[in-house]
Amino acid sequence: MIFRRNKFLLYLLPLVGLLSAGSVHSQPLSNDSLSLSAIIKEVVQNHPMVKKAIEDLNASDAKIGIAQSGYLPIIDFATAYSRIGPISEITLPNVGTFSLMPKDNYSAAINVNQTIYDFGKTEKGIQIERQGKELNRQTVEQVKQKLSQAVIGNYFTLIYLQEAIKIKDEQLSTLNEHLRFIQKKQETGSATQYEILTTQVRISSIENQKTDLETAHQVQVCQLNTLLGKPVTTPQRVKNELNPGQPYLQSDTLISSAMQNRDEMKLAHEKAKLAELRYSITTSQNNPTFNGFFSGGFKNGYIPYMYDPKANFVLGVSLRIPIYDGKHKLYNQIQARSAIQVNDQETEIARRSIVNEVVESEANVKASQKKVDQSVLQLLQATQAYNLGKVRFESGVITNLELLDGSTTVSESRLMLLKAKIEHTVDLFKLKSAIGERLY
Repeated sequence: MIFRRNKFLLYLLPLVGLLSAGSVHSQPLSNDSLSLSAIIKEVVQNHPMVKKAIEDLNASDAKIGIAQSGYLPIIDFATAYSRIGPISEITLPNVGTFSLMPKDNYSAAINVNQTIYDFGKTEKGIQIERQGKELNRQTVEQVKQKLSQAVIGNYFTLIYLQEAIKIKDEQLSTLNEHLRFIQKKQETGSATQYEILTTQVRISSIENQKTDLETAHQVQVCQLNTLLGKPVTTPQRVKNELNPGQPYLQSDTLISSAMQNRDEMKLAHEKAKLAELRYSITTSQNNPTFNGFFSGGFKNGYIPYMYDPKANFVLGVSLRIPIYDGKHKLYNQIQARSAIQVNDQETEIARRSIVNEVVESEANVKASQKKVDQSVLQLLQATQAYNLGKVRFESGVITNLELLDGSTTVSESRLMLLKAKIEHTVDLFKLKSAIGERLY
């Protein structure tokens, strides 16, 4: 009688989470729209941080041009008018009085100044700006890498939340069907109010969990829209993409690869070169400067026709040799040498941090893989327990609430396996980032 009366319950309880013991693959969403690669591509192309870094790189070309302009002449045109009074005059007996200069003076001239040789100061300035451009180029790559890391974290959090909400919906569907079934049984006197209350409490608990998940999902969608530069209320769904692949490196070569490929180390090396160049230019700041100059044009004031403009020119060279600069060079050298030492320490700090990050990331990958394996076993055990529970329920050994517990356990095991797989995927991306592999 128990079997005949409750057999219908077996068809009401969905086989939630009855997945194969070896793996769990969430069903693709019918309205999936965004893939990880598409999001990363859009973010690294259009994010303001990337555009700012690129503009800084473009500005480096202008700085190099300014430094190279030291090789070019400076040419200008100058014109002037002046009235002088009183003016010097000379009187010759029986001849008259003559002015030594005109009262009205006019001049117009082209002036050219050219550095002939500055003993390497201009060349070193150019080298500094070129090195600064390389530093900005590495900064662009670092910004893209960090944005990619942010996208990956957001993306897989969204995957988990989407799938978790689906699982909670399945649990609610099961519980509501069960509630309706229990209510019908109560009408016939074969179920108690306690069973109804217990089911209602379970529904309330799952609804609270779903509300928390939906709130977290809304926050993550807002963050994704911020990364993409879209209105924060734009609805988004992402594709379920897991297992990015293990880096093809042996454990003992991970650190070596990181030292070669990490942006932090590349930036440290570029900063070291820049610090050396700045020290070099301080040693040459008091070098002599050999210049040439030329000025040619028209002006009046030449005897005997002082008001008639005449062509004129000035051509010459100059040599400037600093003798004493008030110890500016000395203190600049001390400052530049200190900057080199500071950069060396920053490089060592970055190296140690990278080593720790690589070791930690590798350990996390191994640990998350074990969690995946354990979750697979737990799901297998929950599935077998549920199947066994169905047999016992058909035999009247357990109640329908106990069978419902088995179905819920399968759902929770499925959720835990999904979480473990996502954590493993994120850990793999972190390991790739730790060894300097490009994520974009």
